[in-house]
Amino acid sequence: MIVTTTPSVEGKHIEAYLGIVFGEVISGVDFIKDFAAGLSNFFGGRSGSYEEELIRARVQALEEMEYRAASLGANAVIGVDIDYEVLGSNNGMLMVTASGTAVRVS
Repeated sequence: MIVTTTPSVEGKHIEAYLGIVFGEVISGVDFIKDFAAGLSNFFGGRSGSYEEELIRARVQALEEMEYRAASLGANAVIGVDIDYEVLGSNNGMLMVTASGTAVRVS
């Protein structure tokens, strides 16, 4: 599966536009990660636990989007966009959404 942020795939011809596809992941941040991130915030530096959670959620959202595109018969997704949001009463949930246009290229 070719996945790109561009509106086309260089050297390929778009045969069919199959629709917009999404991959969504909502991930909770547990107490341990929240505590460790608080220490990083207090003492300075990067929060490795939050970064790992963000990377994991992004990878899962892209995989879900690719799966949905493949189920439509696509072999590429163009115009991919990734959005991040925090949810919940104390902003303890991370939402990552990947979206793009499923296409068949040759």
